[in-house]
Parts: sequence; C-alpha cells; structure tokens
Amino acid sequence: MPIRAVLVDMDGTIWKTPVDWAGLRRTLGLPPDGRPIVEHLRNVPSRERARGMKMLAEQEARGAAEGCLMPGADELVDFVSRNRLRSALVTNNSRASVDTVLAQHRLQFDVVLSRDEIAMKPAPEAFLVPLESLGCSPEEAVAIGDTHLDVWAAHAAGLAHAILVAPPQWTRQLLPRSARLTEVSDLDEARRVLAALLSATSKAPD
Repeated sequence: MPIRAVLVDMDGTIWKTPVDWAGLRRTLGLPPDGRPIVEHLRNVPSRERARGMKMLAEQEARGAAEGCLMPGADELVDFVSRNRLRSALVTNNSRASVDTVLAQHRLQFDVVLSRDEIAMKPAPEAFLVPLESLGCSPEEAVAIGDTHLDVWAAHAAGLAHAILVAPPQWTRQLLPRSARLTEVSDLDEARRVLAALLSATSKAPD
C-alpha cells in the first residue's frame, strides 16, 4: 500500500532541546523506566504532582525558547510537502511549547497535536487520532521519532514503518522486537529512508 502520511515527533527529532530530561527525572525522584514523566506524575500525591508539573512546565518552556531545529529538519518537512504527503507533528510535549517552536520556524504540518489534545505516546491513539484527521490508514503511514515511545506507538497503531533517529542508547532495550523500523543517524538519512519507502510502496501491488 502506498505511503500517504508521515507522523513526526518534536523534541529530539526535529527540535534540539537544551533540557536534560534524564536529569529532571532524577530531580523528581522518578525511575528511568521509559514511561513519560507526565504519566509518572499523574500517579503521585497531589503536592508532589503540582511541584513536578511546575518544574516540567518550566523546563519545557526553556526547551522551546532556547532550543533550535535539528540539522535537516527544514529539508525533511520540505520533502514531505513536495511529495504531497499528509503530515502531522505529534508530541508528548505541551501545546504551549509546540506553539513557541512553530512561532519561531515556518514548519508546515497538516495537523499539530500535543499531549494537551490527545493521549501520549506510546498509546496507539497518539497516532490513530491524527491519521483519522488526515484521512489515512495506519498502513499508509510512517512515523519518524527518536525514542522507544515513538516506535511503540507506531507498532501498536499498526503503522507501515517507523524511522528511529539517533535514539539514546538506553532506549534501545525498550524497543518492541517485532516492530517494523529503520534506525538512522540523522534527519538527512531519515529523508533518504522515507524516499526509499515511497519508491518501494508505490511500485508494490495493492
């Protein structure tokens, strides 16, 4: 089935943030188990949750204000547009952070969704909801991200493929073994893999 949609992660994928997320986890006393920080905070006492969410919001705001585009981000987004693919930016970050990043850079996506609008990755709904908005099936979509959360969401949602960009070493042990994925070193390589997937699927029988 031809590829018609691309779902792109933000932090660590197209956006280079100065935030040390592992350090924030340690400060908050959260284990490095691969679960999103927000998910942990939802299950702690209210006083700890309020403190943790305040610190998270501060760090997310700093990351959005002081970060920069990853090399190759503009070229990837342009490639998606030129090939008339439907696109979504899907992030576990806050809407405020997403709006800050997009206000700085003219990145064009058909759909933009944060954790404030949809379930967080690795939940399959994180990808199924934007795909419904795009009018595409999971079998017609590719996800591009940088951690196990992106791959698990893609795997659970039944996406055609996932492209994993320079993942942190510790996340590799958390990847689903049966996932359809290609690991790449940067966004330029991710663009080449996406081009190859487009070529291969366009030639395949329906």
